[in-house]
Amino acid sequence: MSVIYFRGCTIIIIFPLGNLFWANMSFRLNFAFVCSSQFEEVFLTEKEQFDKLLSDGALTFQQVPLVEIDGMKLVQSKAILNYIAGKYNLYGKDLKERAMIDIYSEGLIDLMEMIMVSPFTPAENKEKVFSNIEEKAKVRFLPVFEKALANSSFLVGKQLSRADVHLLEATLMLQELFPSILATFPKIQAFQEQMKALPAISKFLQPGSARKPPPDEEYARTVKAVLSHLFK
Repeated sequence: MSVIYFRGCTIIIIFPLGNLFWANMSFRLNFAFVCSSQFEEVFLTEKEQFDKLLSDGALTFQQVPLVEIDGMKLVQSKAILNYIAGKYNLYGKDLKERAMIDIYSEGLIDLMEMIMVSPFTPAENKEKVFSNIEEKAKVRFLPVFEKALANSSFLVGKQLSRADVHLLEATLMLQELFPSILATFPKIQAFQEQMKALPAISKFLQPGSARKPPPDEEYARTVKAVLSHLFK
């Protein structure tokens, strides 16, 4: 498979026989680590690459991400994540579990999106933006997950779900900005260590892996160049 997205974001993607075309402005770590398959990465660094996807008719709504998998071309982030979660048994055992997985996942995506748009914040506003992210993480988001993990190793049910992967994703992102942010959340700390011990994730977090550094000003410039129509 091949992976196409903007360099500068952390992604875990291990899909068998699929293609992902990705302008990663909404996810920094994806979750198909449950099956170890090879994939190829291609980075969108020029507008012409995006225009080629458009001219080929590959982008249903003229935007990425696009995933080619199982003979289908999937678009829309939520649809892609839900399909992969269902395919690899990361979406609960019934509708009630699925609803809770969606609730937790959507909350975590809201948190991560605050972080991922920060490189586009004017320098004079960054301190205020980061302070707001830290406060909301500590007050609104992390207490929810600390409580959910009080008597369980997983957020929902008795097995790994996409919500667990998003929580790992979000906490790693937070620690890049605020290294001690989990100090008062021992359950989340234990959960994070449990997740990082999974073989594929452990490998991914090692130096030299496909993991990307946090988005920076260069990343922001690349996004603005490739998706220039969004910044007019």
